[in-house]
Amino acid sequence: MDVLAQVRATIDAHNLMQPESCLVVAVSGGPDSLCLLHVLCRLRGCYRVQLHVAHLDHGLRAEAAADAAYVATLAEQWGLPCTVGHEAVRDEARAERRSLEEAARIARYRFLARVARAVGAPAVAVGHNADDQVETVLMHCLRGAGLAGLRGMERRARWPGETDFQNLKDSGLTLIRPLLDVPRAEVEAYVQAQGLIPRLDVTNLERTFYRNRIRHELIPVLESYNPRIRELLHRSADLLADDYDYLQQSLAVCWPELVLAEGPQAVVLRSTAFRALAPSLQRGALRRAVAQLRRSLRDLSWIHVEQARRGALDAPTGSTFTLPAGLVLEVGYDRLTIRPAGPPAPTPGAILMVGPERPLLVPGAIELAPGGWVLEASLHEKWPAGGEAEAAAGGVCLDADRVGADLRLRTRRPGDRFQPLGLAGHSQSVKDYMINAKIPRAERDHVPLLVSERGILWIVGHRTSEIAAPGPETRRYLCLRLVRPVA
Repeated sequence: MDVLAQVRATIDAHNLMQPESCLVVAVSGGPDSLCLLHVLCRLRGCYRVQLHVAHLDHGLRAEAAADAAYVATLAEQWGLPCTVGHEAVRDEARAERRSLEEAARIARYRFLARVARAVGAPAVAVGHNADDQVETVLMHCLRGAGLAGLRGMERRARWPGETDFQNLKDSGLTLIRPLLDVPRAEVEAYVQAQGLIPRLDVTNLERTFYRNRIRHELIPVLESYNPRIRELLHRSADLLADDYDYLQQSLAVCWPELVLAEGPQAVVLRSTAFRALAPSLQRGALRRAVAQLRRSLRDLSWIHVEQARRGALDAPTGSTFTLPAGLVLEVGYDRLTIRPAGPPAPTPGAILMVGPERPLLVPGAIELAPGGWVLEASLHEKWPAGGEAEAAAGGVCLDADRVGADLRLRTRRPGDRFQPLGLAGHSQSVKDYMINAKIPRAERDHVPLLVSERGILWIVGHRTSEIAAPGPETRRYLCLRLVRPVA
């Protein structure tokens, strides 16, 4: 294999390079990272990029300091800037109750993120090769995974969520893997042919690490059944990645109709829209909701998702299902709420919290909760264009001359009654209305009411009153529109 040509083909096919930019290259000193750095040095002129070497001393091996010195010297010899960091990973693993492998991985990506930010690099290149991809797919398969896991590692990926550093997930920083189509044997052959002398990490031979057992024990057994198992698994990962991308695109199309509200504390889905989805999209919707609330969660097991999915379809109202990272799925009358476990809090958007009583300015706008929905009020001399659409979207138009003075917003009080539009002037208690409208109990004290000295004009987002309903003699319209918060 022509390694240089293969890496260039991968870069071009997946748009890995941003011309006229800086690229941080993670270099441990081993064969993979040494091959990666050497190849990128040969290609940097083609893509007009500047390279910056980054090396983290995890403090786990006696040779770690010598490895760091080797990388720093190599970078100097090749005329490349270099940043070397040091982390007490063993202490971090103990404090955070993680395995050494996981703690080292998180520390490494945090370090690389800091270097990238410091030098203004939009991407970091790491040296994962085709055999690493095969091992990753097998690890996910043995653990139990869906398409997201079985597709393996991406050649171009969003920055890992659990290593978020000052909102790096929103900064556009990406992780690229230019060697992902190059087998380990070809990497080692390239290193030898170029006269490079890599550092050797003896921990790669230790069978106590899960990945090493897959590499040295499981894959050789599988090769006895099919000598081309590595190629087959690598190709399967690419095919499943395409299927995963298609499902994500399909989910993005239906998401606006599916989601009732979403925010940092809860994601609320419409039950009817959820049930209409294919099972694969139902699972995808639950995974997306969990990911929005717990960006650092790496592994969401199939059994958690499937139990929640089936509960969403079949369980009675009020049922809850446990999800990882302290989340639950709660089945409501007409909605599914994914939220932190514990006493239910008002859901963002679906519940429009107002707190203390507040005046409504006309014309004007009022935020119903910090960072939440906004109620806009405007006056019109005639029925506004698009008034029907506004009504269908949850807004209302009232007779401006009949609403009365002293318009204000408040929440319900004991004994509140109103005259729902369409009941021929008969009154109903607000409590009974909310029960009949299937508004969840935990949310009823947070639904705002629009009132004046004439009484309750509108249960916001729900039913208006007969008091100020427009008619043939209406001369001015007070139009109220709910504006959804920006997610």
